[in-house]
Amino acid sequence: MDDTAFKPSRRHADLGPAFFDPVTPARFPQTILRYRNQAWAERIGLGGLSEAAWIAHFGRFEPLPGSFETPLALRYHGHQFRSYNPELGDGRGFLFAQVHDRLDGRLLDLGTKGSGTTPWSRGADGRLTLKGGVREVLATALLEAQGVTTSKSFSLIETGEDLVRGDEPSPARSAVLVRLSHGHIRIGSFQRFLALGEPDNIARLLDHTIETHRPDLWRDSLEDRGVAFLEDVVARVARMGAQWAAAGFVHGVLNSDNINVTGESFDYGPWRFLPHFDPDFTAAYFDETGLYSFGRQPEALFWNLARLADCLLTLAPQARLEAALAGFGPALQEAFAGALFRRLGLAAAPQPETDRLVSAVWRFLAETRAPFERFFFDWYGGLASAGRAEAGPAAASYRSEAFAPVRAALEPLAPAPGARLDHPYFAGAPCTLLIDEVEALWAPIAAADDWSLFEAKLAGVARMAEACGTTPASA
Repeated sequence: MDDTAFKPSRRHADLGPAFFDPVTPARFPQTILRYRNQAWAERIGLGGLSEAAWIAHFGRFEPLPGSFETPLALRYHGHQFRSYNPELGDGRGFLFAQVHDRLDGRLLDLGTKGSGTTPWSRGADGRLTLKGGVREVLATALLEAQGVTTSKSFSLIETGEDLVRGDEPSPARSAVLVRLSHGHIRIGSFQRFLALGEPDNIARLLDHTIETHRPDLWRDSLEDRGVAFLEDVVARVARMGAQWAAAGFVHGVLNSDNINVTGESFDYGPWRFLPHFDPDFTAAYFDETGLYSFGRQPEALFWNLARLADCLLTLAPQARLEAALAGFGPALQEAFAGALFRRLGLAAAPQPETDRLVSAVWRFLAETRAPFERFFFDWYGGLASAGRAEAGPAAASYRSEAFAPVRAALEPLAPAPGARLDHPYFAGAPCTLLIDEVEALWAPIAAADDWSLFEAKLAGVARMAEACGTTPASA
């Protein structure tokens, strides 16, 4: 480890025992490294760890120097499918360490999934299936390549236990995942103190969050801090929802304990990507009413933000909080336009031209049900890529009357500065992760411990990220 580059922190421990429980990690029968995020390891100063040291820290959870001596299981409540649950909390994970991003100085969390039981396990085994870990690695990698602000899958280690699950063939192989995230403070973290009638702890959590993650939001009065905080969370969560829409991504479980107040997408369970535009497309088999379907994700996010505002009523008047919430729609619209332009590799344009393209693209995808990711691949760079688009398998849809408004909207737009339209990625096929592809990647792992398709997919995602300029920069 390069101690001069690695900058640890114990910041979350400053909150005290009302906010977490010290826990002991599980002891696993084996620890086989299956995935290591070297790019982000370099960025936080851990790139030089040997494989043995990596496994020691992220499979056996030997403390990182200067961070927590004992992992912390965080306490929170939350609404799950709109029903309040006061029995939540980190039931199969914990906050293992806090580190600093060497590029921009942000405080980042190393949190776990599948690391054993805690006081909040509710009778469950506290474990993660290997397939679940593989799915999260794939989701975060592709979302990051698409420009979505997401947690990073940092490490995946197979742990040698047989798990019984109702939604996977059992016994299922086990694993422990470590994610790198810009905080683990959730809307549900605030809800817990509202339910317990502890307004002082709401204020304390607010101030800790601002001081730690958003110091520019500090205001002299507690009321002003609460309003500024809500305005910021609204904007960041709107950005997240907009980025999901432009990626054709369905999270699947938008409960309030799964919404991070820093506006970072995290905690991936039954996620899916759209094969084609479909507002009713759902990810979770148990989402029988489509509450968290693709087209209803903005509604779900706003509903959760309103629950955060409920908590802040102890600090600020309702009228000011409602005004902050009213910023969600405009922020979503603006962020979606920005995300769409980034996905198409286009330079920023005046508002009328921006609105025209956004409307035309969304209408075309809805009317034609053209392959979602194929469209963004074909037209990356706008009309400068027309030859590639018109030579591809979706060419017929681009000759249709439905595409004419898109072509007209693209006419005045230029590729973004530095857009790599000649990157080898664009000579192949778009990188996708539809559900059948995920199952095909998993099948050889389950049958013969063959990881070649998984590794090839991650290499393809890396090529996409390089082509689109979303590769993590090294500090």
